[in-house]
Amino acid sequence: QGPLVESGGGLVQPGGSLRLSCAAPRMIFSTFSISIMAWYRQVPGKERDLVAIITSAGTTNYADSVKGRFTISRDNSRKRVYLQMNDLAPEDTAVYYCYRNYSGRDTWGQGTQVNH
Repeated sequence: QGPLVESGGGLVQPGGSLRLSCAAPRMIFSTFSISIMAWYRQVPGKERDLVAIITSAGTTNYADSVKGRFTISRDNSRKRVYLQMNDLAPEDTAVYYCYRNYSGRDTWGQGTQVNH
């Protein structure tokens, strides 16, 4: 099992919803709770782009393209971060990656595909 494990991707109709989940099974609670967590996405031939980020204090920020539609949240007790995606559009099709920054070190999950 990798350090970050994503789940929840799949096929969705335009206007539909999905909830992505990222688990950090190998991380201890205290480390997870002070990590910056984020979701990125990537389509073939393009760079990986930031979708949403959440700090240890719970401050969030979003890409303009998803504001009002996506919500990032975290459950430190379960060592999980979530991405609730509503009103999905064809341009949201991508591989979504979970990301963690802790003490200046980056960690990536293997990604989960979201398709229309």
